[in-house]
Amino acid sequence: MEAAAVFEIRSSDDVVRVRQEVRARAVAAGFGLVDQTKIVTAASELARNTLDHGGGGAVRVESVSQGGRRGVRLTFEDQGPGIPDVEQALKDGFTTGRGLGLGLGGSKRLSNEFAIDSAPGRGTRVTIARWNSR
Repeated sequence: MEAAAVFEIRSSDDVVRVRQEVRARAVAAGFGLVDQTKIVTAASELARNTLDHGGGGAVRVESVSQGGRRGVRLTFEDQGPGIPDVEQALKDGFTTGRGLGLGLGGSKRLSNEFAIDSAPGRGTRVTIARWNSR
């Protein structure tokens, strides 16, 4: 199993690198195309949020196994302004930017596990995992 890797998210190029690494990990974990697409899409949304709303940050990418199944776990962290109302931010259509407001809620739906820790003034940490469904 590959060691965890940490990637800085400071530019759009970094978002692309995160997507590439997550896809490679998903392929290595034996994910089918649908599961690959789900975890890469969620990673892209969260990396973009880290950059646009958190002012940049980092993601820890891990290949994980549990009870014979394989997966990918991602932990995004930033030191940005934080999210005042996490419940509201998870609702479809809610946005503080110019997007569709589907990023956080969509990422949650695309993941098998989702956890968020955020508060105003102390940044945001989002952890997701997707497990091989084959």
